[in-house]
Amino acid sequence: MDPLLLHLGREALILSLLVSAPPLGAALAVGLLVGTVQAATQVQDPSIPVVPRLCAVIGALVIAAPWIGAHAARFAEACFAAAAVVAP
Repeated sequence: MDPLLLHLGREALILSLLVSAPPLGAALAVGLLVGTVQAATQVQDPSIPVVPRLCAVIGALVIAAPWIGAHAARFAEACFAAAAVVAP
C-alpha cells in the first residue's frame, strides 16, 4: 500500500477526532454541570439536560467553525495534492 495513502488515512482519523472534540467537550461539560444540579436538587427529569446540551453544542460549533473549516480545507488540499501524485 502506498505510504502517502496511509498517511492520508491517518490524518483523516486524527482530523475527525479534532473536529469532533469541541462539541463533544461542550456537551460533556454542560452534561456534568446539569447532572450535578439535578442531583443536588433531586430533580430527575430526563428531558431537562437536552436543551442546555444542544445549546452548548451549537455554541461550540459556532465558535469553532473557522478552526474546523481551516483544518478541513487544509486536509482537502492535501488530498487533492496526493490524488495528483498517486493517480496515473
